[in-house]
Amino acid sequence: MLFRSAKPNADITQALSNAWKDACAAIGSSKVVVPAGTYKLGLVSLKGPCKGPIEVQVEGTLQAPVDPGYFKGSDGWVVFERIDQFTLSGSGSFDGQGQMAWKKNDCSKTFNCKTLAVNIRFNFITNSLVRDIKSLNSKNFHINLLGCKNFTFQHVTITAPGDSPNTDGIHIGRSSGINITDTNIATGDDCISMGDRSQDVTINKVTCGPGHGISIGSLGKYTNEEPVSGIRVIGCTLTDTTNGVRIKTWPSNPTSGSATDMHFEDI
Repeated sequence: MLFRSAKPNADITQALSNAWKDACAAIGSSKVVVPAGTYKLGLVSLKGPCKGPIEVQVEGTLQAPVDPGYFKGSDGWVVFERIDQFTLSGSGSFDGQGQMAWKKNDCSKTFNCKTLAVNIRFNFITNSLVRDIKSLNSKNFHINLLGCKNFTFQHVTITAPGDSPNTDGIHIGRSSGINITDTNIATGDDCISMGDRSQDVTINKVTCGPGHGISIGSLGKYTNEEPVSGIRVIGCTLTDTTNGVRIKTWPSNPTSGSATDMHFEDI
């Protein structure tokens, strides 16, 4: 299924949503392809479960709405949810066009800051792969994982200026069996960050910088956080980062959480 009729700078929000619904309902393997070109894309939520393995191949550049007010408090621009055997591939880019949003970001000053959109959210994705795609200038985190299992990121490129606030490259939360390899991240916050119940995570051959480094945490900010364990950071290069590898904790709340089985090698 291809957007063959899509015109340069066209808005493909509805077309992508319709193509996803058709592909997700198809029996057997299916694929949605966004061809080369530049396209406008509004808020989209691409949900499963699907009836077979499904792939989205992005060869063009997808541009988010510039005005952060467009999202009206929604915390994700492109959301993939509850899919098994999913692949996101291609040489294309997800351009969050976050420059206007960064000027309005006051999260470093107040906990009650306005929610800004993450470029790509993966919620409850299993047995899946992301390869070769690019994420640019997200308004908030570039990629966020929640409740994912057995998920690999390979040769992904993430780029934002070093002074762009809260633009974590990949944030992992309550997920297990996550592998990130051969990936380049240059951003204004943590290149990779891991929240509570991040378990069995391998980060291998990642180049990070600028940014804040590769971080476990912050942990202990909220009550009832679940343990972090089995974190392996191997063969990574960090350049012009404010930190290297670290575990970040909050002192304010009593918590029974823990961080164990940490392995850092050849950094």
